[in-house]
Amino acid sequence: MTEVSKADFEPIVIGKINGASGIKGWVKVFSNTDPRENILNYKPWFLKLNGQWQEVTITNGREQGKTIVAHIKGVDERNLAETYIGAEIAINKSQLPVLDEGDYYWSDLIGLKVVNLSEQELGQVKKLMETGANDVLVVKTASKEELLIPYVLDYSIIKVDLTAGQITVDWELDY
Repeated sequence: MTEVSKADFEPIVIGKINGASGIKGWVKVFSNTDPRENILNYKPWFLKLNGQWQEVTITNGREQGKTIVAHIKGVDERNLAETYIGAEIAINKSQLPVLDEGDYYWSDLIGLKVVNLSEQELGQVKKLMETGANDVLVVKTASKEELLIPYVLDYSIIKVDLTAGQITVDWELDY
């Protein structure tokens, strides 16, 4: 394991270790990727251990039933694998494929200011949620309430401007 320098590292969390699997040091992985097995395509992984990002090598990984399991180089027994439970799994942002214009990673939207067509500031994007119909922006307002805005382009989402750090929406505080 190698501690990561902060200079060129922009962590994007793609999952979490949520258990040990078997006696040979494999870990169970909760994946945020879609499809979930895509987490295995990213190498290297970075694990947040004791508040620090550590680079690890994944020697093997696979789907196992409805979960993903992986083997971390040097972790060859269950007791050691259990010490990784709860560790976030990240990749460096530079590992992500370049998107077409008008497409965005969720991580690009978190933290952006949200304003409506009347130029009223509604708040800041706290997170996004996936629902059956469409994704939803969770916006934290100045009064610390959460405002849920459907992420539907050209309907409720009018413009995303990463350079300005702002999303323009057709939405009001009292919806």
